Amino acid sequence: MSKSAILSSSIAKKYWMALTGLFLCLFLVGHLLGNLQLILKTGEEGRRAFNEYAYFMTHNPLIKVMSYLTYLSILFHAIDGILLAIQNKKARPVSYAYNNPGANSSTFARQMAVLGSAILIFIVIHMSNFWWKMKYSSDPMPLHKVMVKDPQSGQEQGLYVTQTDNFLPTSAFENTPMGEAQMEIKNGTEFHNKQVKVKMGEGYKDLHSLTVAFFGQDKSEYSPVFKANDKALFAVILYVLAMAVLSFHLMHGFSSAFQSLGLNHKRYMPGITLFGKLFAVLVPLAFALIPIIIFLNK
Repeated sequence: MSKSAILSSSIAKKYWMALTGLFLCLFLVGHLLGNLQLILKTGEEGRRAFNEYAYFMTHNPLIKVMSYLTYLSILFHAIDGILLAIQNKKARPVSYAYNNPGANSSTFARQMAVLGSAILIFIVIHMSNFWWKMKYSSDPMPLHKVMVKDPQSGQEQGLYVTQTDNFLPTSAFENTPMGEAQMEIKNGTEFHNKQVKVKMGEGYKDLHSLTVAFFGQDKSEYSPVFKANDKALFAVILYVLAMAVLSFHLMHGFSSAFQSLGLNHKRYMPGITLFGKLFAVLVPLAFALIPIIIFLNK
C-alpha cells in the first residue's frame, strides 16, 4: 500500500483524530487552570494573577510554540472529523431497510460531527471576543492600571503596573497645556521615556477586566473600554450551552481515542472509560461555572 493510500485511509484519519483529540484534552486542562484564577482569587490580587498568566502565555517561547500547535490541532481535528464523516457516508450511501443505530452506538458517537462543528463555531466566536482583541485588534488593549487616592489632595490618579512592581502615573503619558507627555507606550506594553529614549518598564494587558466586563462586571474605572456588557446574560447562556456540547463531545471522544490507538485492553478500558466520563463532565462544568460566578458577582 502506498504512503498516500495510508494517509488517506480511514484508519490513518482515526489515528490522527485520536492523537489531536487527546492533545486538545491536555490543552483544556491547562486552559482551565489558568481561567480558574478569575474566580479563585478576588480583587486586585486576582486581576494581577490573571494578567500575569495571560502575559506568560503570550510571551514564553515554549508556550507560543505549543499555542500554534494547538491551533493546528484544532483545525486538523475538525477537518479530519469532517472527512471521516464524509468517508463513512460514502461507504454506505444507501441506508439499510432496517436500521437501529442505538443498538450499536451511543447517541454521542452518532452526533460527533455535529457536536464537533458546533464546538468549532464556538471557538471562533470565543477567540474573536478575547484572543483577537488581546493580540491583533486595531484598538490597543488597555493596560493593567490601578486607581489610588492622593492622601493630601484627595484626588484619584491612575498608575500603570510594571513587571518590576513599579508604578508609573498615567498622567505622564498624557499631553497637557504645559507640554507634551514625557512617556509613551510602544509595542502595546512597553513604557518609554521620550526625552532620554529609555525603556522604563513593561506593563500587562488587562485581559482580566476585559473578560469580567464581557460577562457583566463593570470595570470602567480602569478604562471606558471595560463597561459591563449589556448582553452579558446571553453571553453566559451561550458559553454554558457550548460547554454542554463540549461535554457531550468528550463523553464519547475521550474513550474512543484510546480505542482508535489500540489501547483498549479489557483490564484497563473500564477505568479509562470511567475517567473519560468524569473528565467529560467535570472539566466543561468547571469552565461553565466561571462565567456564571462572574455574572452573579457583578
